[in-house]
Amino acid sequence: MSVTNDSEEIASFRKELTTWLGDNLTDEVIAAGQGSMEDGSNFPILREWNAKLADAGWAAPAWPSEWGGRDSDIPEQLVWFEEMVRHQAPGVINIIGCSNIAPAIMTFGTQEMKETYLRPMLRADKIWSQGMSEPNAGSDLASLQTRAVRHGDVFVVNGQKIWNSLGVHADHCQLYVRTDPDAPKHKGISCFLIDMKTPGIEVRGLKTMQGEVPFAEVFFTDVEIPAENMLGELNQGWNVAMTTLSYERAGVARFHLSLSDQLDRLIAEAKELNRPELHDRILRDRIAKLYSEIATMRYSTTREFEAVGAGKEPSASLGAMSKLLWAKCAQELAVLAIDILGIGALDGPWGRNLLGSPASSIAGGTTFINKNILSEHGLGLPRQ
Repeated sequence: MSVTNDSEEIASFRKELTTWLGDNLTDEVIAAGQGSMEDGSNFPILREWNAKLADAGWAAPAWPSEWGGRDSDIPEQLVWFEEMVRHQAPGVINIIGCSNIAPAIMTFGTQEMKETYLRPMLRADKIWSQGMSEPNAGSDLASLQTRAVRHGDVFVVNGQKIWNSLGVHADHCQLYVRTDPDAPKHKGISCFLIDMKTPGIEVRGLKTMQGEVPFAEVFFTDVEIPAENMLGELNQGWNVAMTTLSYERAGVARFHLSLSDQLDRLIAEAKELNRPELHDRILRDRIAKLYSEIATMRYSTTREFEAVGAGKEPSASLGAMSKLLWAKCAQELAVLAIDILGIGALDGPWGRNLLGSPASSIAGGTTFINKNILSEHGLGLPRQ
């Protein structure tokens, strides 16, 4: 079910995109995208696809056209997500870079930073990671302890980061460090854009139980970073981190769209295999329950976007709510798939999906953090 009602302009946008995908998307690219975006064997294929998307203006349509986007509004962004999911087309490799880092550079960066970093990021010519989490500062960014001390024209960095997505491939990193240890913990943080080949940086890959290495831990030992690489003002890194992701507001739609696509594929595969489990009343009830939960996500998201389209400020809790429901549904769907398709499905994409599903309640903000955001910003409850 489409989340948009196509006007003439939107219909034209959709047709242009679907025509381009029909002419350029190959089975090899689809297969690569259904594996891990960080998988070594798939990486060159996905990187080449990423460049092709960018050159055609389809990598990040919400970006300003000046930097390779299409200045797309929310309805166009929704159409983009719909058709990319429907065609099983992989998106950009630099997902964190394009969704999180790029908006910060566009907002706080110098003109030289924008010209140096944005287009190579969009094409995946340069891979980016984000240095936020630490062993003792995961979802609580303000507790980070990696230090940067100024010495003349450079800052010397010592510390450790962990869970750096694409860390083993990264050419650059958006790094958050503590530059004033005596200030309140939100006030003494600064942000730098760094070259990962700088002496003193050690990257160690982290293998998941899927057998892949999508993350890394990074160690900094007397790493010298030019002061001119600071993004934003000194000790104002918290403001950089909290930058409103206005270029990707419709990104939360990917949660329910991807789940809907997975559920449809599961049912279609079960029908094709004539699985008797589809006639089991309990399993049918679980399918209906999951369908209803995904539909709730879709309607809540659509209602929020209609409000934004009418000129209202977006809800601070929308992302947290969508992420919370997505994690719950993703884990339910992973287990349901094996229960319907049988143990043989463990040796294949559904088995890989099952192994990856526990991370959905951790990545991008833990379930507990999202519940706090919803309770405080959505329900107005007091902080603990």
